[in-house]
Amino acid sequence: MSAEERRESVLRAAVVEFARGGYHGTSTEAIARRVGVSQPYLFRLFPGKQALFAAAADRCFDRTVQVFTEAAEGLRGEEALDAMARAYSELVADRDVLLMQMQVYVAAASGEDAELAGRVRRRWAELWSVVRGTTGATDEEMSRFFGSGMLINTLLAIGVPAEDESWAGLRFDA
Repeated sequence: MSAEERRESVLRAAVVEFARGGYHGTSTEAIARRVGVSQPYLFRLFPGKQALFAAAADRCFDRTVQVFTEAAEGLRGEEALDAMARAYSELVADRDVLLMQMQVYVAAASGEDAELAGRVRRRWAELWSVVRGTTGATDEEMSRFFGSGMLINTLLAIGVPAEDESWAGLRFDA
């Protein structure tokens, strides 16, 4: 395996481990063990735990931007928002993806790492801009779309099944 392929394996493992344990509850040793590399080798690929978490956070945002962009290709307005919502629902059906997103927000909100918090704010603004630019949505539509998305994240994170009556009528864009 090339160094780039190994780096990708480490990053995938980091997303899973950080999703399940958070920044403080995850050791680089656990990530290295999941991939089958030594901790010193992991640190040749990433200079430290903070850099690895930042890369995992970027991966999370990159994937969401990609999912939104691909889902809305050739669409505008409500059609684009609906397509993004459906694609996002499929994305966060992967519990590790969902929990990693939540862990990113927790780590940024903790205030322990100003650089990470700034990175998360920039990436969130980028995500907002992608949705706005792709859909042409108004401020109100944007607020509903993202607000409903965060509510869905929360319900899924606490284990409310999608079939539950709590979801009745809930849409990302309404």
